Amino acid sequence: MSTIIDIANTIFDPLIKLGAAPLMTIILTVIALFFRVKFSDALEGGLKLGIALTGISAIINILTTAFSGALSQFVESTGISLNITDVGWAPLATITWGSPYTLFFLLIMVIVNIIMLLLNKTNTLDVDIFDIWHLSIVGLFAIYAGANLLIATLLVVFIGILKIINSDLMKPTFNDLLNAPDENPMTTTHMNYMMNPIIMVFDKIFDKFFPWLDKYDFDAAKLNSKVGFWGSKFAIGVYLGIFVGLLSQQSPTQIFTLAFTAAVCLELFSLIGSWFIASVEPLSQGITNFANKKMGGRQLNIGLDWPFLAGRAEIWAAANVLAPIMLILALILPGNGLLPLGGIIAMGVTPALLVITRGKVLRMIVIGTIELPIFLWSGSLMAPFITETAKKVGAFPAGMDSGTMISHTTMEGPVEKFLAYLVGNASQGQIEFVLYAGLALVLYLLAFVWYAKEMKKRNAVYAAEKEDVETSAEGVTSSI
Repeated sequence: MSTIIDIANTIFDPLIKLGAAPLMTIILTVIALFFRVKFSDALEGGLKLGIALTGISAIINILTTAFSGALSQFVESTGISLNITDVGWAPLATITWGSPYTLFFLLIMVIVNIIMLLLNKTNTLDVDIFDIWHLSIVGLFAIYAGANLLIATLLVVFIGILKIINSDLMKPTFNDLLNAPDENPMTTTHMNYMMNPIIMVFDKIFDKFFPWLDKYDFDAAKLNSKVGFWGSKFAIGVYLGIFVGLLSQQSPTQIFTLAFTAAVCLELFSLIGSWFIASVEPLSQGITNFANKKMGGRQLNIGLDWPFLAGRAEIWAAANVLAPIMLILALILPGNGLLPLGGIIAMGVTPALLVITRGKVLRMIVIGTIELPIFLWSGSLMAPFITETAKKVGAFPAGMDSGTMISHTTMEGPVEKFLAYLVGNASQGQIEFVLYAGLALVLYLLAFVWYAKEMKKRNAVYAAEKEDVETSAEGVTSSI
């Protein structure tokens, strides 16, 4: 096993050290060249992806920093004390990539992905290798809780396979949300979408018992066309910035600064989201040509990071409404020790809500509120592990009191963190944890199987609608 870990480090470590944007630029360019895309077009797509990743990270940082400052002021003014500081995702990624096991898990998942493609168990080639850290931290936490490397690897592979399958299941919904053709290759294996089964349970409850609430819902784009700028993305940013500013008892100058910051960020998210789409256009054509010539027309998908959906205003509307809700929950939730700061803009929560509800903002907010405690409890559970590991690899935030614990409020894959805890403790032979871990894994798999069946039903409806449109088009053509 140690030999495999050394090989993984030798292969991937130089690339990973480049950082996410340069890494994904190289990967997308190389893959496009493999599919016989002209070098200039392949490089253009790769550079656009790198620019898009850099842009989205910068905007998220601006928005998170602005809201964190306001909410910190709110906490100080109320005298509330929570003993775990939310440092956001970046320190956690640094901590995870500081472990040699992360590159080992990456190598294993690359092999698993290739095997699944060859066996026709997936159509997705996952190229978002930087975000393997979301899956790796599950394995690392399992080891911290008591699992050996073999058991942790099996857990990583189990979840990783489901992530890849999920990327295929979501593909038609991504096309629908983006108004993109079937040939569009973009999908994602991002960990935040592993909340889909739980979200779908609540979405079905809405369908059965509260369908009348949907008549009060709004589509940001449609609202904008009806009432002008009052329903636009930047107007939503202004409203929510003012709300958080008032909640934090800030000065008028600070409130307007927060409102305008939120407004410009929501507008830029839409713009940068279009860059992701443009970045894969050369690769999309290359894949189509390759599949038609070599694979009998089989469609291949490319697993990217989640922000190609960033142009959907519902993600940001829901995230900004959930920010103060999360703060209130953190203050009253039993068993929570986390103060929401770095993760206050709930990027680990809202993309999955968008996919399952298909942009119904009221559902996104209500279901998001229901599931936020899972994230807070998960982050609190992992705090000792994250704090200890951060100090070992030199990633503990400078200037922070050494006695402070750190974690992340909206860390992707909260359910998987609980699985890691149970599996790790079960590995020590404790019968109670063995039973809990076995039951949790079975329920987790059954929930995913049920969810997969529901998504296949949804995808069948998409296919039927497309066929009806094509039939109607053929009828019009023949009549002419």
